Amino acid sequence: MLVLASSSPRRRELLTQAGFSFEVHPAHIPEDPRPNEDPIAYVTRLAREKAQAVFRELALCQGTTLVVPQTHQKEPGALAPEVVLPETLTVLGADTTVTLDNHILGKPENPADAARMLRLLSGRTHRVITGVAVVTAAHTEVASESTAVQFLTLSDEEIAAYIATGEPMDKAGAYAIQGRAARWIPRIEGDYFNVVGLPISLVSSLLESLLPAGSLTRQ
Repeated sequence: MLVLASSSPRRRELLTQAGFSFEVHPAHIPEDPRPNEDPIAYVTRLAREKAQAVFRELALCQGTTLVVPQTHQKEPGALAPEVVLPETLTVLGADTTVTLDNHILGKPENPADAARMLRLLSGRTHRVITGVAVVTAAHTEVASESTAVQFLTLSDEEIAAYIATGEPMDKAGAYAIQGRAARWIPRIEGDYFNVVGLPISLVSSLLESLLPAGSLTRQ
């Protein structure tokens, strides 16, 4: 039984697109970086903590067995509630951040913060890093993916108009490559899906290396 420890609709869409059947159970943990924490260490730590928190929460539901709660039926990848043994549970956690000059740019706190981030990214190449973690009863594996993203130079008017759409406000680095910001990104180096929020190839490799052949349900 695969559980995604994230409420991100983008991660749900990517997992569904890749053919995985899964349940959604978001993690609720503090996401502030530690002092002087390296961006890769930051995202891999959060991915691991999210996956471990959800695994513990579900595994404690009924002692030796657990009931995976039902997600909203209209959500992609949603499965009916079922009772599973902890040893059959697999939890996937992920966290994505934008970095520039090794500084972490998380989700903007307000429109002014979004404008600050977009001015920093304007005309420069930054990196998007996603940490992923897979937790089972026997193993915890973590890895990360990094993609270089080039931005065109943005005017203050373009930044203000983009912020007015509301799109930047829940995105690391204050932009969505799959949204309106696509017109400002002439090239990337690396995994596009990583920039969206989940490096599907890396996730598939981790899951397939940890789990017995045929144990993952594909749609």
